[in-house]
This record gives sequence, structure tokens and C-alpha cells, in this order.
Amino acid sequence: MRDPPPRPWADAPAAALQAVLGVLTDIDDTLTTLGAITPDALAALAALRAAGVRVIAITGRPMGWSKTFALDWPVDAIVAESGAVALFRSGRGELAVEYAQDEATRLHNAQRLREVAARLLREVPGSMLAQDSAGRVTDIAIDHSEFAHLAPSQIAAVVAVMRGEGMNATVSSIHINGWFGAHTKLSGARWMVERLLARKLDAERERWVCVGDSTNDQAMFGHFPLSVGVANLADFAEALTVWPAYITQRARGAGFAEMAARLLGAVGPGPR
Repeated sequence: MRDPPPRPWADAPAAALQAVLGVLTDIDDTLTTLGAITPDALAALAALRAAGVRVIAITGRPMGWSKTFALDWPVDAIVAESGAVALFRSGRGELAVEYAQDEATRLHNAQRLREVAARLLREVPGSMLAQDSAGRVTDIAIDHSEFAHLAPSQIAAVVAVMRGEGMNATVSSIHINGWFGAHTKLSGARWMVERLLARKLDAERERWVCVGDSTNDQAMFGHFPLSVGVANLADFAEALTVWPAYITQRARGAGFAEMAARLLGAVGPGPR
């Protein structure tokens, strides 16, 4: 755990918040509640945009699932599949999709992903592919809490198989995601900040707020001084090794809205 443990988000210093350029946020159980974005979270996104605060959502969800939200939500981009795929509006307002891996690499990995998925379904009793799997391009996902339930020992077995196959493996609040490649949520954040804003994220990491809810957000928590967990992060207390600097009082979408309200109270309007 970080030392000291997370402080209430209400205690974040106004001077630090005044300099914030943008927000990097997880989606499931951070922006959403029971699988859907709530009016308060959606209003928070709109208010952040109106104030000139950039928002990039970074998720383990698939490219196909993310398409509609990249167009409909007031966000600058969605980075899907744990840093592998970026979706954003082009200059003409159409959906643009870009990949962190070239096409040859994606095609090569596709067969390997199918083989690992088949092995998991054979060897880990109770495992099932996530229902959004048809929209996945660069990873596989095993459902552990969305429409199925896996015990901690089963989750650990899935992770062990993935890592034994040379994959990266992370556990979100709903899925176990596995992929081949060096990309991560953090590399996806760096990529999109440079791609869309022509800025170097690591040079100004104190000017970005990152928000998450699960163990797969730990690398982000550890990288950003203004890291925030929504209250339901406490559900993963026993599994966390890196905590955020701050935590909200409210959970899920309401926690995101709480984060935005505190931030907007400090930054004021206008471009950054």
C-alpha cells in the first residue's frame, strides 16, 4: 500500500487541481454503475468538456463495444483493450480507429489468442469468455463478475495460464484480460495524449487526474500524483499493492461525479 493510505478526494489541494489539463478514467464501475453510465456521470463528463478539461477513457473493454460510446459520450477518446486500440472523432466528426500494433502483428497474435482461450475453457472449470468477446481484436477476456462468477482461486488459475503462455494478464472489476504485446493502460494514455494533444504525458503527469476502481488500475495509480479511486475500490483492498493518492466518498459513477465536481470547483473555465 502507498504510505500514507489514500486521503479523501475532498482534501486534494486546490493549487494542484487548478493546473489540471485532463482526466484519464477507467470505464466499468468507475464511470458506469451496474453496466450503464448514470446521468450524474454523464453530466460530469459534459461539465468537464465545457470547462476545457480533456477526458480520455482507458478500458479493458473491446474495440467493438467502445465504438458507440466514443461517438456519443463527451470524451476526447476511448483507449480500449488495455491500451491496444484508440477510438476518437476525426476532424470531420467521424469515428477514427487506430492500433498500437501493426496489422501483421495483430494477425499473428489472433491465432495465439484463440489457442489460449480454448485452453482456458478446457482447463479452468467454470471459465467462460466475456459476452463482449465478439468485439475484441487484440485480447481475450474471461468473465469473472459481469454475467458469471469465479472464485478467487479460479481467477488466479486463469491469470496463471495467461502468464504461462507469455501474455500480460490483468483483473478488472468484471473481467480477466490477457494479451500479447507491451501495451498497457499507461502506454495507451501516453499514446493518446501525444496523438491528440501533441503533449508528453510523463513531462506533466502532475497535471492529469487518473481515476479507477480495480487492480488493473494500479500502474496508473502509481504513476500520477493526482490518482483517485472511486469508493468501490475498497472491494479489492486485499488484492491491491498500489493504492491511489485519494479516494472518493461515493462509489462508481457517483464517485466519478464527485471527483469532477471537486476538480471543476478548482480549475475554472477556459482552454488549458
